[in-house]
Amino acid sequence: MPRLRLVCLTLLALLMLAQLGCKSAAQRAAEEARARFGGDPVRGAVLIQRIGCGGCHRIPGIPGASGKTAPSLARLSQEPYISGSLANSPENVVRWICDPHSVLPRTKMPEYGLSEGDARDIATYLWSLH
Repeated sequence: MPRLRLVCLTLLALLMLAQLGCKSAAQRAAEEARARFGGDPVRGAVLIQRIGCGGCHRIPGIPGASGKTAPSLARLSQEPYISGSLANSPENVVRWICDPHSVLPRTKMPEYGLSEGDARDIATYLWSLH
Protein backbone atom coordinates (compact mmCIF):
# COMPACT_ATOMS: atom_id res chain seq x y z
CA MET A 1 0.00 0.00 0.00
CA PRO A 2 2.76 2.55 0.77
CA ARG A 3 4.32 1.93 -2.64
CA LEU A 4 1.01 2.59 -4.42
CA ARG A 5 0.60 5.78 -2.42
CA LEU A 6 4.11 6.90 -3.39
CA VAL A 7 3.39 6.19 -7.07
CA CYS A 8 0.12 8.14 -6.88
CA LEU A 9 1.76 11.11 -5.16
CA THR A 10 4.57 11.10 -7.71
CA LEU A 11 2.10 11.06 -10.60
CA LEU A 12 0.10 13.85 -9.01
CA ALA A 13 3.25 15.93 -8.56
CA LEU A 14 4.24 15.34 -12.20
CA LEU A 15 0.78 16.37 -13.40
CA MET A 16 0.92 19.55 -11.36
CA LEU A 17 4.36 20.41 -12.76
CA ALA A 18 3.15 19.74 -16.28
CA GLN A 19 0.20 22.09 -15.81
CA LEU A 20 2.47 24.85 -14.53
CA GLY A 21 4.60 24.58 -17.65
CA CYS A 22 1.67 24.41 -20.09
CA LYS A 23 0.63 27.93 -20.91
CA SER A 24 -1.59 28.80 -23.80
CA ALA A 25 -0.13 30.59 -26.79
CA ALA A 26 -2.07 33.70 -25.75
CA GLN A 27 -0.57 33.59 -22.25
CA ARG A 28 2.94 33.19 -23.64
CA ALA A 29 2.38 36.04 -26.11
CA ALA A 30 1.10 38.34 -23.35
CA GLU A 31 4.12 37.52 -21.17
CA GLU A 32 6.50 38.18 -24.07
CA ALA A 33 4.76 41.48 -24.81
CA ARG A 34 4.96 42.55 -21.15
CA ALA A 35 8.67 41.73 -21.10
CA ARG A 36 9.36 43.66 -24.31
CA PHE A 37 7.22 46.75 -23.66
CA GLY A 38 6.74 46.86 -19.91
CA GLY A 39 3.05 47.63 -20.25
CA ASP A 40 -0.27 46.16 -19.22
CA PRO A 41 -2.12 44.50 -22.12
CA VAL A 42 -5.47 44.59 -20.31
CA ARG A 43 -5.19 48.34 -19.77
CA GLY A 44 -4.00 48.66 -23.38
CA ALA A 45 -7.16 46.98 -24.66
CA VAL A 46 -9.29 49.36 -22.60
CA LEU A 47 -7.41 52.37 -23.98
CA ILE A 48 -7.70 51.09 -27.55
CA GLN A 49 -11.45 50.82 -27.18
CA ARG A 50 -11.81 54.15 -25.38
CA ILE A 51 -9.76 56.04 -27.97
CA GLY A 52 -11.56 54.37 -30.86
CA CYS A 53 -8.59 52.90 -32.74
CA GLY A 54 -10.95 50.30 -34.21
CA GLY A 55 -12.68 52.94 -36.29
CA CYS A 56 -9.71 52.79 -38.65
CA HIS A 57 -7.87 49.59 -37.73
CA ARG A 58 -8.92 45.96 -37.44
CA ILE A 59 -7.83 44.82 -33.99
CA PRO A 60 -8.64 41.31 -32.74
CA GLY A 61 -10.16 41.14 -29.29
CA ILE A 62 -11.51 44.68 -29.37
CA PRO A 63 -15.30 44.83 -29.85
CA GLY A 64 -16.20 46.74 -33.00
CA ALA A 65 -12.58 47.20 -34.11
CA SER A 66 -13.13 46.34 -37.75
CA GLY A 67 -11.89 49.48 -39.49
CA LYS A 68 -10.53 49.26 -43.01
CA THR A 69 -9.02 52.69 -43.65
CA ALA A 70 -5.75 51.88 -41.86
CA PRO A 71 -3.69 48.69 -41.64
CA SER A 72 -4.88 45.75 -39.59
CA LEU A 73 -2.98 45.49 -36.32
CA ALA A 74 -3.64 41.76 -35.98
CA ARG A 75 -0.03 40.77 -36.64
CA LEU A 76 1.89 43.86 -35.62
CA SER A 77 4.56 41.82 -33.82
CA GLN A 78 5.42 40.06 -37.08
CA GLU A 79 5.76 43.14 -39.25
CA PRO A 80 9.31 44.29 -40.05
CA TYR A 81 8.27 47.96 -40.30
CA ILE A 82 5.59 50.27 -38.97
CA SER A 83 4.33 53.31 -40.85
CA GLY A 84 6.08 52.02 -43.97
CA SER A 85 9.72 52.62 -43.06
CA LEU A 86 10.24 52.69 -39.29
CA ALA A 87 11.83 49.52 -37.89
CA ASN A 88 9.36 47.61 -35.76
CA SER A 89 10.89 47.82 -32.29
CA PRO A 90 9.34 48.50 -28.88
CA GLU A 91 10.77 52.03 -28.81
CA ASN A 92 9.50 52.85 -32.30
CA VAL A 93 6.02 51.42 -31.71
CA VAL A 94 5.67 53.52 -28.56
CA ARG A 95 7.00 56.58 -30.39
CA TRP A 96 4.54 56.02 -33.24
CA ILE A 97 1.58 55.70 -30.89
CA CYS A 98 2.60 58.77 -28.85
CA ASP A 99 3.61 61.07 -31.69
CA PRO A 100 2.94 59.68 -35.17
CA HIS A 101 3.56 63.05 -36.85
CA SER A 102 7.17 63.09 -35.61
CA VAL A 103 7.68 59.94 -37.69
CA LEU A 104 5.50 60.68 -40.67
CA PRO A 105 4.39 64.34 -40.75
CA ARG A 106 1.57 63.79 -43.27
CA THR A 107 0.06 60.71 -41.61
CA LYS A 108 -3.66 60.68 -41.07
CA MET A 109 -3.22 58.96 -37.71
CA PRO A 110 -4.38 61.38 -35.05
CA GLU A 111 -2.37 62.32 -32.01
CA TYR A 112 -4.26 61.64 -28.81
CA GLY A 113 -1.87 63.22 -26.32
CA LEU A 114 -1.13 59.84 -24.78
CA SER A 115 1.53 59.42 -22.14
CA GLU A 116 4.41 57.06 -22.77
CA GLY A 117 2.86 54.68 -20.23
CA ASP A 118 -0.45 54.66 -22.13
CA ALA A 119 1.40 54.01 -25.38
CA ARG A 120 3.33 51.15 -23.74
CA ASP A 121 0.07 49.58 -22.56
CA ILE A 122 -1.43 49.83 -26.06
CA ALA A 123 1.73 48.48 -27.68
CA THR A 124 1.84 45.63 -25.18
CA TYR A 125 -1.71 44.62 -26.10
CA LEU A 126 -1.03 44.84 -29.84
CA TRP A 127 2.21 42.87 -29.53
CA SER A 128 0.38 40.13 -27.63
CA LEU A 129 -1.80 39.37 -30.66
CA HIS A 130 0.54 36.74 -32.14
